[in-house]
Amino acid sequence: MQAILLSREEVALRAKHLYESVIREQVEVEENIGKMVIIDIETGDYEVDKTGLQASRNLSKKHPNARLFGIRIGYNVAVSFGGVMERVYK
Repeated sequence: MQAILLSREEVALRAKHLYESVIREQVEVEENIGKMVIIDIETGDYEVDKTGLQASRNLSKKHPNARLFGIRIGYNVAVSFGGVMERVYK
């Protein structure tokens, strides 16, 4: 299968669309707030863990050339370097 080149912005748009339309209602529960959800933008598969590292490894084993994108559950950004992470309520 030939790889389709996507910009970082397009990868982010696809991941955010998957998150908002399918994944959010399944993962955004109290015990997952603050954890990372890693999304394979091509298959829609996802995994949740504290840092996203193990989730990324698991998805990469299933789909070796997967395009992955991480979202921190319940927050407006994945990480903050000296800034503020704001809790998002839906």
